[in-house]
Amino acid sequence: MDQESANQSHKQAPPAKTKYPELNPLWIGLLIDVLGFYIILPYLPALIKVFNTTPLVIGLLLATNAMFSLFSAPIWGKLSDRYGRKPILLIAEAGTFSAFLILGFSNSLTMFFTARIVDGIFGGNFPLTKAIITDRVPPKDRGLQMTNVGVVMTIAGLVAPGLGGFLSIYLIFGPTYPMALPGLVAAGFSFLTIITTYFFIEESWPKSKREKAEKHIKIKINLWKNKDARYLLAQFALHTFSFMMYVSTLALFIGLILGLDTIGVSLLLTVSGISRAIVRFTLFNPTMRKLGEKKMKYLGLSILVVTFFLIGIFGTFYSEIWVFIILMVVASYGVSCSRGILISEVTQTVTPKEMGKINGYTTTLDSLAQIVGPLLGTFLLQDFEPLLYGSAMGLLALGAFIMTFKNIVPLMQKEQFKKMQKTIQL
Repeated sequence: MDQESANQSHKQAPPAKTKYPELNPLWIGLLIDVLGFYIILPYLPALIKVFNTTPLVIGLLLATNAMFSLFSAPIWGKLSDRYGRKPILLIAEAGTFSAFLILGFSNSLTMFFTARIVDGIFGGNFPLTKAIITDRVPPKDRGLQMTNVGVVMTIAGLVAPGLGGFLSIYLIFGPTYPMALPGLVAAGFSFLTIITTYFFIEESWPKSKREKAEKHIKIKINLWKNKDARYLLAQFALHTFSFMMYVSTLALFIGLILGLDTIGVSLLLTVSGISRAIVRFTLFNPTMRKLGEKKMKYLGLSILVVTFFLIGIFGTFYSEIWVFIILMVVASYGVSCSRGILISEVTQTVTPKEMGKINGYTTTLDSLAQIVGPLLGTFLLQDFEPLLYGSAMGLLALGAFIMTFKNIVPLMQKEQFKKMQKTIQL
């Protein structure tokens, strides 16, 4: 199928999200899980004063989760390939619930780090979500469904920061436990995720499919022999390193560069969340219908390159709140136009039997980015000008944009072409 035909199919077909109602509980569960994390973001700048520490230590606190998730995510993916998605997802969600409980009763940096470590060990929610999507959704609709992860993030960013700021007013156990109320509320959200998964999410990789896959795989699969998968994973790595550096240090940027307190950070994140939601829900689908996935990806990645450089420039020379809100909205639109499509393209380089593993690799790259991003971002914000912070993100995003100009043919199309050649030869 050429690009023009692909664009036409997007125009004629109804939105993919209406085709897969069985995914609705998945989105609800993911939203609840993300809400629990977003609630704590406005507190990050304040923790510097509460524990008399530095921005770099807070960056390390953020990175700790990803350090452990780096090793655990591929394991969760492989376990889900072998035992099914749902039981492994429930285990991961139970771990997240425990981590939020520990966070709520943390009265020292040691306890905070413990909570982040536990959450990292059980960090299988996102790779398993992506695996369920790839199980349920054919390649032609997968890009749009992957972008729904961005929708979830947008909604969470709309609701949670304001809620977090509101909760900061009430110190139910006094200043000794500064995160008691948000931690317990986040744990409550996480428990609702477990309930949603147990009762409403159906197994997408049942025993019959697992046994069939095992019969067809007699040797260990090595994805690194797949040149297309390697290339697209490298592109995704550059994108996710720039994106995670931005999103993981956003609250700290607002607190350190714009000088806002916890309430101010939560209000600004809420205002930007409202703006991002408006842009996401009014411009995304028309852009997809008009441009198609390929051109939309070009647009999104180019927006991120420009926006990240501008964040550094304006943060250095013109630190006005309204300018930063505009840049956050534009960056969110760029991510919406590109991130889900990049993930979808990676999954289209492998067979269905390798979906759990390839999604484990993308999550591993996310984890690496969540390690490097907060550390590098807080280091640059602490010791240098924001200009270097924005330039680092912009250069990484530029690398991902440049790599889009190589044409990668999806594996399914390659197999169809081979079948056509065999038919012609016969």
